[in-house]
Amino acid sequence: MQLMNIVEFTKIRKALRKLPSHIVSKLRFWAQDVETYGILQIRKLPGYHDEPLKGKRKGQRSIRLSRSYRAIYTESKKGEIHLITIEEVSKHEY
Repeated sequence: MQLMNIVEFTKIRKALRKLPSHIVSKLRFWAQDVETYGILQIRKLPGYHDEPLKGKRKGQRSIRLSRSYRAIYTESKKGEIHLITIEEVSKHEY
């Protein structure tokens, strides 16, 4: 049985208004792919650079939305639902 994947934007709804439109579009495209194909399949795509975080962000993962922006998310499972919660979208300092 395959889990149903749902991407939750509630925590970042206000922040989305301040982001460049191409970043919001890429995040929504990623979310649509996750809900269609599942997070485990999308994680394999090299274009998103999906990776686990360390230190105080241990337990969270990030994806790259551009060279500068990344989204940080967490995962939880509730029965047959795999919930992906976007925690933050920010400009990443390299």
